[in-house]
Amino acid sequence: MPLELLPFAERLTRWQRNHGRHDLPWQVADPYRVWLSEIMLQQTQVATVIPYYQRFTESFPDVVSLAAAPLDEVLAHWAGLGYYTRARNLHAAAGKVMSAFAGSFPATAAEMEMLPGVGRSTAAAIAGFCFAERSPILDGNVKRVLTRWAGVAGFPGERKVEQQLWALAEALLPEQAADMPAYTQGMMDLGATLCTRSKPRCQACPLREDCRAHIEGRQAELPTRKPRKAIPERQTVMLLLEHEGRLLLERRPPTGIWGGLWSLPEAASAAEAQLLCRQRFGLDVELAETLPALVHTFTHFRLTITPLRLRVTGGQHRVADADLAWLRRSEALKAGIPTPVRKLLQAKARPQGELFEQ
Repeated sequence: MPLELLPFAERLTRWQRNHGRHDLPWQVADPYRVWLSEIMLQQTQVATVIPYYQRFTESFPDVVSLAAAPLDEVLAHWAGLGYYTRARNLHAAAGKVMSAFAGSFPATAAEMEMLPGVGRSTAAAIAGFCFAERSPILDGNVKRVLTRWAGVAGFPGERKVEQQLWALAEALLPEQAADMPAYTQGMMDLGATLCTRSKPRCQACPLREDCRAHIEGRQAELPTRKPRKAIPERQTVMLLLEHEGRLLLERRPPTGIWGGLWSLPEAASAAEAQLLCRQRFGLDVELAETLPALVHTFTHFRLTITPLRLRVTGGQHRVADADLAWLRRSEALKAGIPTPVRKLLQAKARPQGELFEQ
């Protein structure tokens, strides 16, 4: 039978086996490694994830080693990948696998959803790949494939549209559980390689014969884009407090932006910096230099950072808190630090000399 006359799932499965991706490092039957890749791939491109995944699995080859590792070490391996709640949830989930599942990764999507940071689509992907469970996935790539194929209008992030897509994803599943690994991978591959956001390669797509977007020429308008809103602007002053060749780092609260990472102390303004150092750290400081502003864009806002180099001139040095540390640059760069802080620490030597000792 010609490919275009086969059911949706069979067309996709055959296409994946012949033309899909088969050399990704996490394409193994190990639910731990599939879970790790699925979390890393949330809002992050494959090319970016691969080196992080490889370093991560070298240090934490299984759920036992991840659960036993200090959170600081896990965050250090994650530094630069962004969305740090994912790393904290990974660590917490590994602990739950040890305590609630006796160290064996759960084998059903329903049980996987009990783990921190694992939602319906992620659980279904792991269960489909490793246990051939018939559960639909609905990540960003799959939403794009389904909205185009079925001609579903409306922003996929809206509850009503998302519910429609879940129902469609459920209805299109292959009848045979044995086809689930190839089908699940095929949905991901199609969105990543052919049904891309711009310039989709429709002529190579196994679904083109009955794809509404292709038939009606609506590829550019589907899926419907999210209504645009102005990105809020925020400002902060980061303090590079230098003393005896070391820099003061402060652990951020466990929740919120950069939760649990080591970062630079912050002040609301340059004028408040000296008072803050005296009150919080018992340090007298003087301004050494105002560095160029650094702009860092998050998903929901844009942050402008003004870095100040401050030289410690005296005081009681009340820095004995476990969430504070004086580190050399080489030590700081090995810690779990946010991307903009890493950029500051990696800056080239200025005319006045290095920011602080190696």
